[in-house]
Amino acid sequence: MSIDTQIYTTIDYDKNGKQMGTLDVPQSTNTSGWRTQYLPITVVKNGSGPTALLFGGNHGDEYEGPVALMKLARSLQPAQVQGRVIIVPMLNRPAIEAGTRLSPIDGMNMNRAFPGERNGTITSVIAHYVTQALFPLADVVVDIHSGGRSAHMLASVNMHHVPDTQQMQSMLAAGLAWGAPYVFIYRDVGGEGLLPGYAEKLGKLTLGTEIGSAAQFGAEMVAIAERGVKNVLRHVGILEGAVEAPAVPPEVVGATELGDYVMAPVSGIFEPFHEMGVWLEAGQPLGQIHSVEEPFREPVPVPALTSGMLISRRAFPLTRQGDCVATLVRPFSLA
Repeated sequence: MSIDTQIYTTIDYDKNGKQMGTLDVPQSTNTSGWRTQYLPITVVKNGSGPTALLFGGNHGDEYEGPVALMKLARSLQPAQVQGRVIIVPMLNRPAIEAGTRLSPIDGMNMNRAFPGERNGTITSVIAHYVTQALFPLADVVVDIHSGGRSAHMLASVNMHHVPDTQQMQSMLAAGLAWGAPYVFIYRDVGGEGLLPGYAEKLGKLTLGTEIGSAAQFGAEMVAIAERGVKNVLRHVGILEGAVEAPAVPPEVVGATELGDYVMAPVSGIFEPFHEMGVWLEAGQPLGQIHSVEEPFREPVPVPALTSGMLISRRAFPLTRQGDCVATLVRPFSLA
């Protein structure tokens, strides 16, 4: 495979067997003019079959994906696979090491950098390699996210409502196979350039997730990530065996209106009134914001703009005007 990229690797994506190596990203800093940033990658291939491309660590304050995929990379063997699995557990390794959502090197958000630029900053260079070298190999793309430091979220597999009916049905079926409590159909409110959004536009069976909250790291959420990835690999025929169904079937929900994403009208301390999973009616208060500068002023109410179940809310009490403080979802159907 020959592509025009700055990134180097010794990995042969067409070779049968198991390879563990790195994507070598050139870097130049104030203290090291010639430096390389190493992104771990594992490829497990056995004969013909679908290719699954698995990412963790797109954001550096989301740990469930990296750990679940590190464990899979260590354990998965060629004899278990029919096809190919490409695992990049820490796509944004600089951010993982810093524990930050954005890259500490260039301040960029990896999940707003696609399709990337060959001669851009380091985040854009990585996104460009994924777009040019990895996406063309993939039938299935999985990008594991969690709420990071800023959000509490109920565990979900997520996707956009893509216009291609067959692609959408395939994605929804795979999302249900994952076995998380919710399959969440969302719209972009934080900008474009998302990894899963770009993969969807290429026609890939694409799944994102929101598994875990507020940069906390627990056994239940890691288990949902681990079990879900293996379920999807079984679902598409890369791994043998039946999908491991959860005790309670997943619910398909959507937040497809702008009003489903409630933004803070003012800055201050956000006080939530409800725990997640509660159904709210449009106009019902979901919280209030207390002024730091004028503590004797009455707090500003924050009403629900649409009716729906609270699937996420802000984790940081200190809030700036325009921060998303809550997301509401409703039952979703393709019909």
